[in-house]
Amino acid sequence: MTRIWFASDLETVAMFWRVLRKDGVTIGLTTHDQDLWFDGILHRASPGMVPASIRKSADFEADSAEVQGAISHDAIDEADLAAGRYDGAQVRIGLVDWETGTREVLYAGSIGAVSQADGSFSADLSSRKAELQRDPTPRTSPVCRAEFCGPGCNLNPAKFTREVRLAGLNPDYNAAAFDPPLDSAIYAGGTVRWLDGPQAGAVMGVMGSDGADALVMDVPLDDAIPIGTPALAREGCDHTLDTCASRFGNALNFRGEPYLPGNDLLTRYPSPSA
Repeated sequence: MTRIWFASDLETVAMFWRVLRKDGVTIGLTTHDQDLWFDGILHRASPGMVPASIRKSADFEADSAEVQGAISHDAIDEADLAAGRYDGAQVRIGLVDWETGTREVLYAGSIGAVSQADGSFSADLSSRKAELQRDPTPRTSPVCRAEFCGPGCNLNPAKFTREVRLAGLNPDYNAAAFDPPLDSAIYAGGTVRWLDGPQAGAVMGVMGSDGADALVMDVPLDDAIPIGTPALAREGCDHTLDTCASRFGNALNFRGEPYLPGNDLLTRYPSPSA
């Protein structure tokens, strides 16, 4: 039986927020003055966080919402916001009865744009209905559209992932060297996921080499990462048919049309013979 909220003059009701970040961290917050434990998650008291607005509709238009709060709780760190740890995180907003434990999710979506000012933050949320606006039809392309080791590629990611340890940092190039050394020609376009340290859980893209043995990252490295910090490095792929066939032997799963004429065919014109 669905509960009717706020049916009486006095209710033991609080709001809760649940943030599921892409790095595997789940954060629970509540407007109650004490921490609440339910659904296997500790929701810490954070009375300063309030929903600015929540709009829900019965049509296919995406519901919008906005959450505002102070960067005062240990769970919401300004450095994590700046590092993008909350980008694309899943959000659940609902009501909970702190006496009976009855709860109901009112809004489900993901975090979009996050802004900061004077020690506070504001996050725009996109509901699950926004996924209905995505066009699922693939577009032709000369390179493979599948994510390396993802759906469609079908290669086993464990075969191309290895555990390494930080051997050194090059702040001038935002580069990291690892032990054992990694070949930039193989790992360019790949990823590095930190398993410990100040950036634990963060996934960084490999852009290339600093000219030596270090790999240049697409996300700023924290200078406080200690030497020896473990990480998972995954090889990269340039998504060309030649690489797919010769290096990975996976041409059967190539998701591209390398021999299909492109739009440039319309701009070609004959030239006089020499």
